[in-house]
Amino acid sequence: MRSPAPSSARISIIGAGPGGLTCARILQRHGLQVTVYDAESGPHARNQGGTLDLHADNGQIALREAGLLDEFFRLSRPEGQEMRQLDTAGNLLMHQVPDAGDRFKPEIDRGQLRDLLLDSVRPGTVEWSRALESVGGPAEGPRQLHFADGTVVETDLVIGADGAFSRVRPAVSDAVPQYAGATFLEAWFDEVETRHADLSDLVGQGSATATDGDRAVFAQRNSGGHIRVYIIQRAPIDWIRAAGLAPGDTAAIRAHLLNQFAAWSPRMLRMITENDGPYVDRPLFVLPVPHTWAPVPTVTLLGDAAHLMPPLGVGVNLAMLDASDLALALAGSATVDAALRAYEQIMLPRSVELARALEGGAEMLLAVDDPDGEDRFHAFAERGDAR
Repeated sequence: MRSPAPSSARISIIGAGPGGLTCARILQRHGLQVTVYDAESGPHARNQGGTLDLHADNGQIALREAGLLDEFFRLSRPEGQEMRQLDTAGNLLMHQVPDAGDRFKPEIDRGQLRDLLLDSVRPGTVEWSRALESVGGPAEGPRQLHFADGTVVETDLVIGADGAFSRVRPAVSDAVPQYAGATFLEAWFDEVETRHADLSDLVGQGSATATDGDRAVFAQRNSGGHIRVYIIQRAPIDWIRAAGLAPGDTAAIRAHLLNQFAAWSPRMLRMITENDGPYVDRPLFVLPVPHTWAPVPTVTLLGDAAHLMPPLGVGVNLAMLDASDLALALAGSATVDAALRAYEQIMLPRSVELARALEGGAEMLLAVDDPDGEDRFHAFAERGDAR
């Protein structure tokens, strides 16, 4: 089968996250037709997560191509670039405050970013409750999308923007995510100015982190008076059950954490014990490094589906840059096959270089700094997308 022109191709994106929606938006701006399929029941089926920073040299480039940069700046929080490093007693070790007018990496809530992107695509672009099970059909196309509801859709191009456990990835690669040996336990704090004023003062307008070498906390201010804290530990992937606990038993998990963090000051312990609602365990996974694949003329990947890395500031930013590069390649190429080759020649070397730089990054999240404190501080300051 001859590869079709992008202008006549049936383009299917799997996943309505920032990467998938950015790709769809830019494709539509260039007059190309696209459908986005997502497993969730609707745009607000679940909380989209915490806050992230979009960098001028990647995420913001994609938003400019999407025609959404000004709206992003209206929604974003430049003051969220503030970063504090604390010791386990709550003493301030390092403090980074953005200059007036600094818009290199302002913060935005994930939900706000997703709504911005969703509102920018044409009505009906996203089909909800469409959980992909597998991609079938010959490599040269057309491909078949097999959904959990039993339906099958024929398409000329499948773009996997469906995250860490992508159902599209097996069509190009045998790689599977591997547990990184560390986990983020998420805790939420609401109405922090009145109900958690001490925590609000401790965290400031952006983020704050502390570590003892074996465990760490990373707190980030969200909009609307919310703070999320990620309690970071080296642990087996089933650590909650291994400790004889149940995932929903908040009181028992809290008691376990108090024992683990017993040497920390009472003020710092508030970050892990005064949360509103249950804890959410988020083990960290990564793809093998390097992760590449031979060109397939009908399938490609972007974001975590292509290059799952530790959450140190490249995840969403890189996914959106991938999306922009792919959409522009499709808009400027004679065939889908040529576009995918052009895109992957840019994306794969870039992602391999970053993955190598961040390999073992889970340990960086827990490491105690060298005397000047710079390395780990900047790793956290550049993170942007703890999930």
